[in-house]
Amino acid sequence: MAVERTLSIIKPDATNRNLTGKINAKFEDAGLRIIAQKRIQLTKDQAGAFYAVHKERPFFDELTSFMASAPVVVQVLEGEGAIAKNREVMGATNPADAAPGTIRAEFAESVGENSVHGSDAPETAAEEISFFFSGLELVG
Repeated sequence: MAVERTLSIIKPDATNRNLTGKINAKFEDAGLRIIAQKRIQLTKDQAGAFYAVHKERPFFDELTSFMASAPVVVQVLEGEGAIAKNREVMGATNPADAAPGTIRAEFAESVGENSVHGSDAPETAAEEISFFFSGLELVG
């Protein structure tokens, strides 16, 4: 399996509850390395640009408002099969369907406030990483 990089976002519902360290520990315990990380406050326009793929979906306004409601932690995770590993550690989008021990099973408050975002494919990961980070910030 190849070493990959993926974007992870710790969302406002988790940062508001000071869960960043607990969530990062789950990534690290799963063998993922955090090679870039910053805490930022998105504007609604920035959230809209990031989630533009969902622009026509009925939940777009709610999503972008939520993502701009409080600070988020954006980070790049690296490791063997990092994209799939991150998605496994996050758990299903609906916390009711998430496997025990996953981030969403333990920390998500709802389908919308599900504590974390992760890239779903290598192409998406590259685009999402470059949205938040320059090459100089990736220090693996």
